[in-house]
Amino acid sequence: MAYPIEPPIPPMLAKATPEIPTGEGWIYEPKWDGFRALVFRDGSDLYLQSRDLKPLNRYFPELIDPLLALGGTDGRFVLDGEVVIARPDGGLDFDSLLLRIHPAASRVKMLAEASPASFVAFDCLADDADDLRDRPFAERRSRLQAVVADPPASVRLTPSSEDPVVAQHWFEVFEGAGLDGVIAKRADQPYAPGKRTMSKIKHARTADCVVAGFRWHKNGPGTLIGSLMLGLYNDAGDLQSVGVSASFTMARRAELVEFLEPYRSGGLEDHPWRDWALAEASAVEQGRRLPGAQSRWNRGKDLSWEPVRPELVVEVGFDHLQGDRFRHATTFRRWRSDRTPADCRYDQLAETPPALLADLFGA
Repeated sequence: MAYPIEPPIPPMLAKATPEIPTGEGWIYEPKWDGFRALVFRDGSDLYLQSRDLKPLNRYFPELIDPLLALGGTDGRFVLDGEVVIARPDGGLDFDSLLLRIHPAASRVKMLAEASPASFVAFDCLADDADDLRDRPFAERRSRLQAVVADPPASVRLTPSSEDPVVAQHWFEVFEGAGLDGVIAKRADQPYAPGKRTMSKIKHARTADCVVAGFRWHKNGPGTLIGSLMLGLYNDAGDLQSVGVSASFTMARRAELVEFLEPYRSGGLEDHPWRDWALAEASAVEQGRRLPGAQSRWNRGKDLSWEPVRPELVVEVGFDHLQGDRFRHATTFRRWRSDRTPADCRYDQLAETPPALLADLFGA
């Protein structure tokens, strides 16, 4: 036999919405901050597919047996969900997920034993021989509940509610557990692979950051600015790298080349990241590659950077902090000539109270 639907299938996506939609026909779920994954099963054969249509089995071997335990020994299904790792304190740990994308099987095995992953299911594309993609989400949710009934500990059915008050509660309370916001789906909505037909409501905040450097655009050095490198001062007075801002039009990227040019003069002198820049330059001269010099997601993407004098302040929009860095690339808002770099500290950011995933699942 074959899978009920053959992989790969682009997962259905969500578009950003400023507020939680209300009214009849909406179903709300937490927005998980993990690796999107589709699970294809035919009896003892199981295949994990990533959002970008690549296999995930080798990176999460501890999930194979628990997923094979769903639906009996002859189970056949296709599920959509998220691979997550929970911290010992009960929140989500996205950094541990990133460590799994490693070429050495021995390393993956060690990490799987130390920090095992879980799978949170939130949609059912196929059940036995039934292709459910054209069925309404309310029906798919019902079929999903049957497939994930009495699951192993490392497999969870995502909480769901038709009450916007509950959705607002999730949005406000469980960010401290690592959740990324709320997803809203229409009950009558079919599964639309690759299309942004769901709504996602994410936290939106701003921060004033120091511009400490930049990366050139993929077109090459001297052409366009690819991203601005951002920093915040910690309590010890050290400028910490917190992420990048890369949301620019091509015209703005060209303008930034000229705008940043005066700040490149003497940019490395007394720069707080001087040692980082010198180590990177030395590695290039010796033909070595420093960790972080290329993207873990795109092996050919150069992440080397150009220092500038840390004198510019920029206001950026962000969703939330992952540890001491922005979880995603930030959105450029405006230059803040009325602020000094010394104003750009971590203490401007509101702290999110910790919350436990166990409270979300009611266990």
